Amino acid sequence: MIKAKKNLIGVMQGRLLPKYQGRYQAHPVGYWQEEFLLAAELNLDCIEFILDYNDALMNPLLLADGIDEILELAEKTKVRVKTVCADYFMEAPLHHKNDEIAFKSKNILEKLLWNGQRLGLSDIVIPCVDQSSLVDSTMAKRFVVKLTPLIEIAEKVGVNIALETDLAPQPFAELLSRIDSKLVTVNYDTGNSASLGYDPIEELACYGYRITDIHIKDRILGDGSVLLGSGDTQFKKLFDALGPLNYQGPIIIQAFRDEQGVEIFKRQLSWLNKEFGYYLNMNYEK
Repeated sequence: MIKAKKNLIGVMQGRLLPKYQGRYQAHPVGYWQEEFLLAAELNLDCIEFILDYNDALMNPLLLADGIDEILELAEKTKVRVKTVCADYFMEAPLHHKNDEIAFKSKNILEKLLWNGQRLGLSDIVIPCVDQSSLVDSTMAKRFVVKLTPLIEIAEKVGVNIALETDLAPQPFAELLSRIDSKLVTVNYDTGNSASLGYDPIEELACYGYRITDIHIKDRILGDGSVLLGSGDTQFKKLFDALGPLNYQGPIIIQAFRDEQGVEIFKRQLSWLNKEFGYYLNMNYEK
């Protein structure tokens, strides 16, 4: 029998297409439209769009006619865009030491929030990892200061600002406690947490109720992405812990990719459906 879906199951943009300019994760300029039909064929609900630092001004997320085109494709294929992974802010963080760069980034996020209202977004993911990390307490304080004026806009448009960080569970919870808004939430990345050696039980105990977007990937402790099921991500432990939280947000598959994308994605989608379809309320045969 076919079980009805509860969570939106989606794909990170570009995972079903050949790599753009050889990059592992990027908005595929010029052929991004093709992914909607592929996602529909795989019975996926949504695509999490990427806003790159490179070619940002060519991204449909920042263009009025681009938003129109996304909405038309979503209507045609029934594949929605509900979330955005704003990788732009890894290269140009809101808390950048250069005030000019930080100011430009503020304007980009502001525009993305307003356009996100038109698009019907639920979440904009802000990655605070690698060069945009908040591990340094001074940078964390600067980030809160720079983010605060934008929270009012997020509340007006009803779009979550979901933070993805490399902070340990307790420091991340402490950061969240300093931000007085229910619309500043958490993006939980299964692979990144596994790579950092964090325990999903401890993580969810600290901030599970604030998770509004989940990235599914598998990584090896201290290393990179691998095929789902072959790394150190503790999927069952995670999904067992998610159950009591009644998580109903999107599940975005950001799994390992090769040069072409779609076939290796299908293999991993099949694995995820077989192993954890019940947890995720994916379509499955019983």
